[in-house]
Amino acid sequence: MNTKTIELQPIGVIRSPHKALSEIPIQPVFCEGIEGRVELDVQYQAGLKGLEGFSHIYLFFSFHKSQKTCLRIKPYLSDEEQGVFATRAPHRPNKIGMSLVSLLRVVDNIIHISGVDILDGTPLLDIKPYVRRYDSRENASSGWQDAISDEAVYARGRRNLKR
Repeated sequence: MNTKTIELQPIGVIRSPHKALSEIPIQPVFCEGIEGRVELDVQYQAGLKGLEGFSHIYLFFSFHKSQKTCLRIKPYLSDEEQGVFATRAPHRPNKIGMSLVSLLRVVDNIIHISGVDILDGTPLLDIKPYVRRYDSRENASSGWQDAISDEAVYARGRRNLKR
């Protein structure tokens, strides 16, 4: 087992209208039209060159409000306990989250986004572009989530979203 420590430093902050964890939908697909922005530290602005041409980006961030680690959890979309690595839950050994959002525009070091499901003030760790030819898979399976109806996913996934 590798016992080396890995240190990550935020490269910016994510801004959104979501002020309470309990009101954030569980995935960006339930946040259509909810806009936010990424305030990238100015020292990383040069790294945004070429990003404007992508329609979507992955944001990697810290689940900085998660205070615990659980190897088994009962996710919102399941009535059965699942292993944390079979979910996108925040209570992970390493508090790393990811979200696929729509890229609206880039202005200097500010990235305007839509479909944001992230708490306001969340530390940003990295940005990667969504590339259709690499990231889309035909005949993909989604494990235990495949057994859940679209109606149940929509009803539970929005959580307590107030619009």
